[in-house]
Amino acid sequence: MDNEERYRSLTALRSLRPLCQTSSEERYRTLTILHSNDLHGDFLAENVDENLIGGISMLSGYVSKIRAEVPHTLYCISGDMLQGSLIDSEFKGISTIEIMNILCPDVVSLGNHETDYGIAHLLFLERCAKFPIVNANLFIKSPYTRLFNSHKIIKINGMQVLFIGIITKEVMDNIQLDNLLGSLIDVEDAAREVGAICNAYRGVDIDLTVLLTHIGFEDDKRLAALLDPDWGVDLIIGGHSHTVLEKPEVVNDILITQAGVGTVQIGRFDLVVDTDTNSVHSYEWELVPIDDTHCPRDEQLEEIISKFKKRIDEKYDRVLCKFRTPLTHPNRYMETELGNLMADALRDSLGVDLMMVGSGSIRKQKIDPIFTFGNLLEVMPYDDRILSLKISGAQLRRMLLHMLREEAIGGGEGEFFQFSRGLEMVYDRSAKRFERFDFNCRPLDDDTVLCVGLQEFHLKNFEKENFFNMPLSELTDGKGTVVTASLLDVLEEYFDRAEHPNAEIEGRLMIK
Repeated sequence: MDNEERYRSLTALRSLRPLCQTSSEERYRTLTILHSNDLHGDFLAENVDENLIGGISMLSGYVSKIRAEVPHTLYCISGDMLQGSLIDSEFKGISTIEIMNILCPDVVSLGNHETDYGIAHLLFLERCAKFPIVNANLFIKSPYTRLFNSHKIIKINGMQVLFIGIITKEVMDNIQLDNLLGSLIDVEDAAREVGAICNAYRGVDIDLTVLLTHIGFEDDKRLAALLDPDWGVDLIIGGHSHTVLEKPEVVNDILITQAGVGTVQIGRFDLVVDTDTNSVHSYEWELVPIDDTHCPRDEQLEEIISKFKKRIDEKYDRVLCKFRTPLTHPNRYMETELGNLMADALRDSLGVDLMMVGSGSIRKQKIDPIFTFGNLLEVMPYDDRILSLKISGAQLRRMLLHMLREEAIGGGEGEFFQFSRGLEMVYDRSAKRFERFDFNCRPLDDDTVLCVGLQEFHLKNFEKENFFNMPLSELTDGKGTVVTASLLDVLEEYFDRAEHPNAEIEGRLMIK
């Protein structure tokens, strides 16, 4: 039985009110939900194989087209509108909010990168937004105060649709506010919060309940399994893990989906809602490509983007160097050309034995050969201190075995790193062990101590489960030694004096 047949067979589950005798026309109502996540300032279209794909202009054109063709349409975004382009970072998200106001989503939830410019600035951005932002579990600890509206009820086609925004502590590791700001710890706490909100509106005739989450696809499934069917959650539309699906996952009779990353695609649900049982009667879902073959361009929005881009180009178009070929970073859970380039540049400049660069720090999937200062800021937008730590071969092996655990490389639920030249690993995924673990072409002994460069963000989160899960007290110098106060200053100097640098996939980490 496929998902649609399964939902056609559901009867009277999660009812929030008694069944009543209504006509079929009144009982079954249609609704289209378009959804994006992790836009990350992906405003500009790209030419791929002579076709124009992505970009906020064509995304807006598609949304407007469907809104005109399908009367009962909602568009939602599940977190991380901000960060990822100079247009965003130069104006600290104000430009993004202005662009989003034109895109006009019906409801938006928060992602971890909405906090990148500080919580005070986020509250300022919310005041600039002409669309509702929902989050149920981001709060000031004392006195306990929610920072945003927990939910939004939208009336459409004779129905009431409840949207709830959810984020958990694991995706807020970059917030440093003297412990004044908090979030619920895990999916168990998040599930209880969802239950409290749903129970509070049992007296309201809610026909459809949607969670807009930003916790990653695997945690979305765990969350769905914890939800009481009586709470009436129908859909989880997620973000954070950049997951691309062929069809929605179904857990606990809840549809779970996500729409990858950026503006190259958009998710589309076409739903038939049973307003007697307050549940999904049937549905169709697809991941729609945003390209120039069937997505019209929003020329007014293009003018706004061009205004911002012109100011960026004037400031950041200084050429640093030229690579021999384009370089790519297509997947953060593998060795990449851009990852090797950045790790080698930092190692060579800072004099450490090994540089480990967080894959998530690299925010572009591809750069062209001519490399400008603006390109550098797009590739590595998070400036940070780098510290050198003394780590033994045995400790490094343990750290990287944890990095390569199945829920990380298989489910995208953990931090991954790019490594500078010298380290060569072959990992057997089925046996969960290294077949080869060499440094400078020789097996790395357990007692050999390396000076390892690490970004301060990763050092601060070193002990957490989704990083290395190792106590810093086990290291001989757990606080580390600062080797630069600005990785961007180091990289700018390196590429400015580099002569035709290049990077290739060398087998620094092979996963079998």
